[in-house]
Amino acid sequence: MAIQVFVADEQSDHPVDAEAWSRLARAVLGDRGVPSPAELNVLFVDKEAITSLNERFLHKPGPTDVLSFPIEDELDSPPPPPSGPPAGLAGPGREPLEGAVPYLVGDVVICPAVAFENAPEHAGDYESELALLLVHGILHLTGMDHQAEQEAEQMEALEQELLARHFGDPGRAR
Repeated sequence: MAIQVFVADEQSDHPVDAEAWSRLARAVLGDRGVPSPAELNVLFVDKEAITSLNERFLHKPGPTDVLSFPIEDELDSPPPPPSGPPAGLAGPGREPLEGAVPYLVGDVVICPAVAFENAPEHAGDYESELALLLVHGILHLTGMDHQAEQEAEQMEALEQELLARHFGDPGRAR
């Protein structure tokens, strides 16, 4: 089992291409050295849901564009023992487990409605904004932050590099 990305579209405001975002996420996780097997969840939610999550977990009012929730503590921590669930056990839409327990990267939650509103000022168009938010969320899950100016510059440079490599022009994930 390689890196698995599960995408759930839980909103109806703006269309999302689940398979395209899954491919982009797998490519970025691979570039970031996430060990295989691994799992990432990407959820597209409405403004109400992202507002609730933003207030509950970050104690900030109102909607935001993207939130990241890591599950495992460190990428370089030793993998879990191969015990885990019984062989062949899988949830809906998941491949059966074969041996190793997957590294649980975490969840990236994106609000397409906020992305659509912010796109003209950020990435330029809706699809590019979604790509930027997905990469940004994954970088948070893989240990990057933007609290200090130097960290922010490094993170932004890596976002642009990853987007150029895996997303390209004109607004289509490869």
